[in-house]
Formats: sequence, C-alpha cells, structure tokens
Amino acid sequence: MGKKLALTLKIWRQESNKAKGKFETYKLKDIDTDASFVEMLDVLNEELALAGKQPVAFETDCREGICGCCGAMVNGHAHGPQRETTLCQLHMRLFENNDTIIVEPFRAKAMPLIKDLIIDRSSLTRIIAKGGYVSVRTGSAPDANSILIRKENAEAAMDAAQCIGCGACAAACPNAAAMLYTAAKVSQLALLPQGHPEREKRVSEMLTQMDKEGFGNCSNSYECEIVCPKGISVTNIARLNKEYLRALLN
Repeated sequence: MGKKLALTLKIWRQESNKAKGKFETYKLKDIDTDASFVEMLDVLNEELALAGKQPVAFETDCREGICGCCGAMVNGHAHGPQRETTLCQLHMRLFENNDTIIVEPFRAKAMPLIKDLIIDRSSLTRIIAKGGYVSVRTGSAPDANSILIRKENAEAAMDAAQCIGCGACAAACPNAAAMLYTAAKVSQLALLPQGHPEREKRVSEMLTQMDKEGFGNCSNSYECEIVCPKGISVTNIARLNKEYLRALLN
C-alpha cells in the first residue's frame, strides 16, 4: 500500500449538453497514492452514492491505456500532468497531500458534452470511417509478411497506428483541430504499400469529413503532441499535408 492523501476536488458537473454546468467541490481522505486517477474517482462516486447523491459521470473501459475513453482535463492538462499517459494510467502519487485538483471534460465543438466528464467522440469515428480501410487482400500472416517494407516506414506506420482516438489533441489545441488524429490515421496506411491504392481518395475524404465535423485548423502550437498519451509526432501532420497535396495534383 502507498501513502495516503487528502484531496480537494473541483469537478465539472453538467446534466446534459443543454443544461447549465458548474464546478462542485468534494473532499476526499485516505486516497492511496498507488491508486489510478479513475480509481480515485471510483472512491468519490462510492461516497456520493452512499450519501444518496448523484455520482460523477465519467467514461472508462479498459483501464489499461488502450481505449482512450477516460480522457479529461486535470488542472488544465489533457489526461493530467504526466506525458504520454492516459487518465486511467495516471497515478495519485504524482499529487501532493492537500492538493486541489480541477477536473473538467475535454472541450471542443466537434466533441459535444454528454454529461459531466463524458463527451461524444463519434466525430472522430466518422473521420476514420471515410478512409480507414484498404482494398488489398493481405491474406494470412505469411502472405502479408511477404510484402517487403522498409524498416523505417514500418516503424513510422506502427508509431502512427498507436493513436487511440481519445481526442486529447483536439481538446488541447487552441483551434480544437483534429489534425494530429487525422494525420495519424492517414499516415499508418500511406506509409504501407497496402494503403496505396486509396491514398488520394482517403486523405481527401477524411479531411473533408474533419472540416464537416467542425474541427478547426492546425496553427502549429504543438499542444497536440505534448498531450498525446501515445506520443504521436506532429511530423505526421506534415505527411498529411504532403498526402493532400499529392491528391490535389493527381
């Protein structure tokens, strides 16, 4: 067992996207420093439920840094203060006794709030649905592995494919841009020969859908790379621009 913390939480509460929201303050004691941030929220919700109060609505699934649905702003940082960490993998040992922690949802027009800390990320799903596929038959693993790929391209594609679609990049961007997300999804296929048949159509349709959803444009603030829990590089945005120019010229 780790040490114990006393904390003051200021959490955004909002019944729905159309309701008026506000911060509410909660006091917690004896929070184990080995607990994750979402486990700390579990403790809070248990106390609220026992008191007959409405628990804080937040989304969580895998709790292993895989699904990306737990994301929230912690003291102004998407997923909290630790780099390349999802909220469910953020541990309370990073906080001090008697700290005040401000928790609020990701905020972007294209990712509207559902309730409290839960947002609608379906706009991201619609972007990848416009181009996240290949028409090449890859067959079994030996068949796919028989396609020769340069090591640096394979590694770059795998780095881009780590994107979990949490939306932190858009939440941190001053323009609420989803460029890093879209760039990662375009890059993971554009770098591999299996993704080449649709490469021009893919980038055009995904960017068109991104604009349709209401995401902003990249302004090179680099906030997206800083808050990405998987460390996706902004070099993918440069590749996205290059792929789009290629599509325009072809």
